[in-house]
Amino acid sequence: MWAGFPVLGAVVLWLLSRAAGWVASLPWAPLQGPFKLVASVPEPQVSIGAVILGVLLGLGIAFFAESEYVTAVIDPEQAVLTVDRVSRTVPRAATAAVFQDGKSLVLLGHDTTELARLRGDFDAKRFAAAFQRHGYPWHPDGDPYAADFRRWVTGQPDLSATAHALLKAREHALKKDNKEDAEQLRTELSALGIVVREGKDKAQQWRRVRAASGDAEDTGA
Repeated sequence: MWAGFPVLGAVVLWLLSRAAGWVASLPWAPLQGPFKLVASVPEPQVSIGAVILGVLLGLGIAFFAESEYVTAVIDPEQAVLTVDRVSRTVPRAATAAVFQDGKSLVLLGHDTTELARLRGDFDAKRFAAAFQRHGYPWHPDGDPYAADFRRWVTGQPDLSATAHALLKAREHALKKDNKEDAEQLRTELSALGIVVREGKDKAQQWRRVRAASGDAEDTGA
């Protein structure tokens, strides 16, 4: 990606610079001013400038595109997962399930809490093969606890006031597309024993962790 986009950008802008004079001669063509300006620049300056500008444009596109991809370094001891230039390290010993949930890669712990949920583009088949190769429990059918999720509705009696407040704040963060706040609130809900995700309609869905005996969880009090 870091090589492809700059090369593509350089080629495209170089070709446009070659066609600038022809486009400028067409009375109906848009952007006559910029094309006439490019056509007036002598060689080799116009070609060099087009290539440099194309490379810079390609690098910029690659920089933003990379943030949308989930990448992973997986070994028998741990998985280092990165998206949007933020990395998470999940030990193999702590991992009980790995699966694809829509556009998210999810890793669950032994009490069914989410150890990581990374939303972005990734090749599920390649990730499945890599996780299985190193002994991680990949679930090809998706979330083994999907049936536990319920849509969040204000005032549900089996959630505490604290959980409702956090879910309400997270709903607001999602509407504002504030990913950082939404993730922080997900972490705070996890501390209460609540796992949260978004459905296809962007509505929040929640379930409780299946905590081991003696583990603290949100009791709904």
